[in-house]
Amino acid sequence: MTRTILPVKTLGILGGGQLGRMSAMAAARLGIKTVIFSPERGAPASHVASKTVCAPYEDESALMAFCDEVDVVTYEFENIPSSALRIIHRTRDVLPGEQILSISQNRIREKTWLNEIGVPTARWKEVWTPFDVHQAMKFMMLPSCILKTTEMGYDGKGQKTVNNPAEADDAWTALSNENIILEEKIDFACEISVIVARDRKQKIGCYAPSLNVHRDHILHTSTAPAALPAKILSQAQEIARTIADKSSLVGVMGVEFFVTKDDRLLVNEIAPRPHNSGHWTLDACHCSQFEQHVRAVCGLPLGSFDAHCNAVMTNLIGDEALNVGTLLTDPAVVVHLYGKAEAKAGRKMGHYTTLSAAAR
Repeated sequence: MTRTILPVKTLGILGGGQLGRMSAMAAARLGIKTVIFSPERGAPASHVASKTVCAPYEDESALMAFCDEVDVVTYEFENIPSSALRIIHRTRDVLPGEQILSISQNRIREKTWLNEIGVPTARWKEVWTPFDVHQAMKFMMLPSCILKTTEMGYDGKGQKTVNNPAEADDAWTALSNENIILEEKIDFACEISVIVARDRKQKIGCYAPSLNVHRDHILHTSTAPAALPAKILSQAQEIARTIADKSSLVGVMGVEFFVTKDDRLLVNEIAPRPHNSGHWTLDACHCSQFEQHVRAVCGLPLGSFDAHCNAVMTNLIGDEALNVGTLLTDPAVVVHLYGKAEAKAGRKMGHYTTLSAAAR
């Protein structure tokens, strides 16, 4: 009798970007093949996967053929059309599960659910017209706020800051979307994130929180471990564990926090997938966030969350990736390029991690 070493032989990944690429590379280390489904021909993940199905997410026959090739399906971004998921669900599990994916796809559902399970966020309100914005700011006594589209926003896209009520009308017009959420603008001390993983047997683990700095609304650096009081870091990990458990997460999730100037933690966003702020784990940890994700969704036990050194991850945006020569000569630096054909403004082309010995 032939015995199977791994419960999953082939992992399907929806999306062909850099997160899918690094997940496919982690899967290969574990002897797991990957099949990518992406509308984009020559997508970064396709360079390292066993096979790629290149078709629109609306192509039912292509999705069914994709399912025939794989044992289980995951995704590298949240905005998968629900129609595609319904087709896949006929024959294959999609992990992380449908509940947490649906919650993360819509800011109103996200904040409603977080508040219902006792997780604090910035104050917010759903608004339908510019008049609602004026009324909400008055009722909530907000001198300023942020308007965001409820779906499809990332890296600062789909949001506008309203510094005073007079700016509300122009901000509303600029967003040009009737599904809008108003959020309190937080005068935070810093931003941190926690990468949490939960496997099929409900075991949960967290990496050390990272301190995140954004530039032009795009993550610039993540420093791990974050140099903050132990109480704050422990509390952030506990909140991340609660979110993972309450959502029945299977896989990896990034949880972003604001740390207020009076040391409160407010969850900004959740992302049920490997997260940009967790890329430092590739080079500083015994088991990266990508391997943890593959392990969890493929029915394997989670690995270690320990780091063997400190790390600063820096994103390479646009043309920054064209000048990595000096970085490649630095023995303390590990460079990751994503294989994207064209360097565009605001596009994540790669990242590098600067490693240093952990304090003893």
